[in-house]
Amino acid sequence: MSSLIAWILRAIPFGTIIMYGALGETITEKSGNLNLGVPGIMYLGGFAGFASAYYYENTVAEPVAILSILLALVSALAASALGGLIYAFLTISLRANQNVTGLALTTFGMGVANFFGVFILDGATYSAAPIANKAFAAKIPVLSQMGVLGQTVFSYGFLAYAAIVLAIALHWFFNRTRAGLNLRAVGENPATADAAGINVTRYKYLATCIGAAICGVGGLYYVLDYNQGIWATTGQIEALGWLALALVIFTTWKPLNAIWGAYLFGILYWLYQFLPSMLGITVSSAMTDLVQMVPYVVTILVLIAVSLRRKKEDQPPAHLGLAYFREER
Repeated sequence: MSSLIAWILRAIPFGTIIMYGALGETITEKSGNLNLGVPGIMYLGGFAGFASAYYYENTVAEPVAILSILLALVSALAASALGGLIYAFLTISLRANQNVTGLALTTFGMGVANFFGVFILDGATYSAAPIANKAFAAKIPVLSQMGVLGQTVFSYGFLAYAAIVLAIALHWFFNRTRAGLNLRAVGENPATADAAGINVTRYKYLATCIGAAICGVGGLYYVLDYNQGIWATTGQIEALGWLALALVIFTTWKPLNAIWGAYLFGILYWLYQFLPSMLGITVSSAMTDLVQMVPYVVTILVLIAVSLRRKKEDQPPAHLGLAYFREER
């Protein structure tokens, strides 16, 4: 029982990280933009949030937790939105290839974060922002003490619950609001949307920047909650960014599916550590690497199944990854 609880306690925070990345990328892809720069953007958000909290805690005599949270959130949102803006300018205004630009953005984001991270580490293996970590990882009072239910449901930081609220809000936005329906129209057929009076460029820019900002929150959650407020020379953000991209496909571009899909990915990812101990068996390191591939394999199988079924509601936006040339309308 204890191993199962420990498995859940690892899987849900892990799933929360990639849920933010997937939700942000879903917004971007609904506009027709395919941003493969999610890992780099999550790097930018994670580093910017950590750096602001770190410098605040080390320059103020009596740092306040709420200010540390606000500084970290604002910095993460701003840095990752800036990454999205760079991508949007190159792919929307200059009509650069979206795949190449996204991959370049991943390298750029990682490079910027690691370059400036050197100044924070100052020769050390890692640096920490303990006050921010304590604030972001704070459990729900009273409810978290309710036995097994409290341990498995109410023992996470506020961003874990905010991700679920965000997924529900995005489902409502895409299906019940005029702006959401306009955004979907832009992703399906920008020429028709343009002819109907929808400002295609504005929707694409906003979706890309807002989506990137949400991805950045995933990076922030990784550093200041999941990784216990530590910025190190080695990190897992890049791998989680690619997993977030896989989750977008797995959930067939539906925000509500991202909730259970993210947690399923978390369970599958940590399968190698907890299932053998529960069964009393030993797993080799080679087998461990194979087991960690399971979420990607599942995504490929879902992609194949979706392609074979050809149900329109499960398909990506029709204009995904394609530049829009208004003069060809």
